[in-house]
Order: sequence, then structure tokens, then C-alpha cells
Amino acid sequence: MLTLTSPVEIWAHRLPAGVKLAAMALATTGLFLMGSPLGLGLSALATATLYLAGGGGFAMTGLRLLRPLWPFVLVVAAWHLWTGDFAGGAAVTLRMLTAVALANFVTMTTRLSDMIAIFQGLARPLAPFGLAPRRLALAMALVIRFIPVMLDRLAQITDAWSARSARRPRWRVLVPATLAALDDADRAAEALRARGGTG
Repeated sequence: MLTLTSPVEIWAHRLPAGVKLAAMALATTGLFLMGSPLGLGLSALATATLYLAGGGGFAMTGLRLLRPLWPFVLVVAAWHLWTGDFAGGAAVTLRMLTAVALANFVTMTTRLSDMIAIFQGLARPLAPFGLAPRRLALAMALVIRFIPVMLDRLAQITDAWSARSARRPRWRVLVPATLAALDDADRAAEALRARGGTG
């Protein structure tokens, strides 16, 4: 739970964490400033190339991490098809998939300890205001780590519901998903305490 770093080591593992996070921030900002479906499509293609450069196994892992996004993609696509805004729907879908794929790429190729160190350095100016940089950095790193895990858990619960009922799950999966999130948070807290806490 505390790490989603890919066991398949590729060239990006050797890049400094700060460089990857800065590149991701710039790329994501560019995605939201870009409105052309063509430009967003080229960005998605470039992101796919990043994954493929790591080999088939690495690329397939990245593709599996995008699986929880498909319900959102279908909702966005259906809405824009209904309104007739095909270009807008394509832009939103490509932007969402590319942004999440880039975040997953950084997560898969960066150790949690390196990410914490970066965030801790960024949070150091907040120390005079009573905010512990180490704890704040750990919280930010865990948020990044937990988002894909929680999306995957929600997809598993939805699939389990669909296998047992013909009705659509909708709001019915919220309670088990919330309980699963709390359970995962409790396990992560126990793991942190076993390793000496946040320091």
C-alpha cells in the first residue's frame, strides 16, 4: 500500500524525483491550457511512448492503472455525444487520461522516500508557522500514492456488485468503498508506526 513503484526498472527510475515532478507539473499545466483535440492527442501519444519505452510489461501495468478511469470516460463521452460537442468531449477525455497517465508514470518510477524528500524541502518554509515539514511531506506523498489505489479498489467493488446483481451499483458502492478506504488508511498508519512513525 505504501508504494506503487514498478518493480520493472526503466530509464526513468534513474532520473531525480524533483525533475520528474517538475516536468509533470509543467506538462499537466500545458494540458489544461491546450484546447485542441489534435494537440491533446499528440500529447497522449507522447505519453504512451514514454510507457512503451519501458517495455511491454511496464506499459501493461500503466494501462491497468488507467482502468478505473473508464467509467468517467464513458460518462464524459456520453454527455458530449448527447450535447453534440464531439471536439469538447474528445479534449476532456484526452486531457484526463493523459494527466492521470503522467501522474502514474511518475509514481511508478519514483520511490516514496524520494518523493517525501522533495515535498519536505518544499514545505520547509512553512515550519515557522507550526507545520512540520516531514509530516506535511508524508501526507502529500501518501495522497499521491493512495489515489490510484482507491480508484482501483472502487473498480473492484463495482465489479463485485455487477457480478452479483443486475442492477447498476451507483451510490450503493459508496459505503463499502468508504469502509475500504478507512481500512486501508488504518493499515497504512500501522505500517508507519511499525517503521518509527513520521519522525
